[in-house]
Amino acid sequence: MRRRTLFVASLALAAATTALAQANKPIRLIVPYAPGGPLDVTARALAERTEGKLGTIIVENKPGAGGNIGSDVVAKAAPDGQVIGLAAVATHAINPWLFSKMPFDAAKDFAPITQMVRVPNVLVMNADTAARLKINTLADLIAYAKKNPGKLNYASGGNGSAGHLAGEMFKQGAGIFAVHIPFNGGNPAQLALLSGQVDFNIDNLATAAPNIKAGKLKALAVTTAQRSSMLPGVPAMAEMIKGFEVDTWWGLVAPAGTPREVIQRLNSAFTDALRMPETQQRFAQLMAEPVPTTPEQFGQFMARERARYEQVVKRSGAKVD
Repeated sequence: MRRRTLFVASLALAAATTALAQANKPIRLIVPYAPGGPLDVTARALAERTEGKLGTIIVENKPGAGGNIGSDVVAKAAPDGQVIGLAAVATHAINPWLFSKMPFDAAKDFAPITQMVRVPNVLVMNADTAARLKINTLADLIAYAKKNPGKLNYASGGNGSAGHLAGEMFKQGAGIFAVHIPFNGGNPAQLALLSGQVDFNIDNLATAAPNIKAGKLKALAVTTAQRSSMLPGVPAMAEMIKGFEVDTWWGLVAPAGTPREVIQRLNSAFTDALRMPETQQRFAQLMAEPVPTTPEQFGQFMARERARYEQVVKRSGAKVD
């Protein structure tokens, strides 16, 4: 009887020790893009602000394949809350239709935690080009394109990128034609615009804002449904093209099968952090609006975005083999 009691006690101690080790183990937050960008910066800011509730969070950058490499790490991790990751418009709405072969199922392999942010996109022109062509408004750009079909071109970070697809949506909605020039990444596309190699692009406001403020780029329209408080004098594209709305967004996900109580604990910590004034101020510097949601709301949002981009990608003809 005594031996049995000691055996049961030893099992209980082992279980408690395992649970304690698990609780003290750092959480890995996978960012599927390179360091230094808005996704990376916001992830690190949240990691700092949730340390009191969640313990140490180690941010790991695993870029490549349009974000698929890092996202696949999350998809295949143990569903215990120790590995979470960023889900972005590219990885969880565009890539499923853009890539012929995906290493994960964006709809089934992840458990949503919360949306993090929304960043307006903005249609910008090279300021010198806009002055030379006497284009001061979005209406001027559309009128010029209709009178001069094929003379305008626009840059993007690559075939099937968010900028490419936003450009195709703009062309279709405005009834114009402009030549798409893909570059190997967002930075080369922006440099091409600044140097006058291309005429316009649709970029996220976080990236474009410094050059708008410097007068190097002319902002013609934001792609949110309403005007952005960050550029109050710039009209929304929906004012001319009914129903036009394209945001850059990202949020947090865990592997599918992560227990509900773990998801709720993560959601509570991260949404509280997103509501902190210091978080909002930090994100505002990146032109990013915090969007704390329930796991269900974020899951439904991603499903709607996947359905919308399925049609956009098919119309564009973009494909990555």
